[in-house]
Amino acid sequence: MKSLQDALYNWLSIKVVCVERPDDTAARDTEMFFMQMLQDDHQVSINSVTKTEPFYFVEYKVGDEMKKQRFPIELIDIMLDQIQLEPDKYKNIE
Repeated sequence: MKSLQDALYNWLSIKVVCVERPDDTAARDTEMFFMQMLQDDHQVSINSVTKTEPFYFVEYKVGDEMKKQRFPIELIDIMLDQIQLEPDKYKNIE
């Protein structure tokens, strides 16, 4: 993934699913995949995620520099909202 913003967006989108569905192994594996991409491709370590209407804020470190990126809640929560609307389509398979 070329863009750091895209990588953060994808990671955060699946991270919110993991928080709401801690037993969802597919979500957890996908979150770990995107976290590894952030670390390997962008040398990013996540410091914190906060949610303050109307945004999620991701604070992260690149090298020695702390940075902060914001994402609209409605965009990040799209995947979670879809899962909650149609839970039968998103059953946990172990």
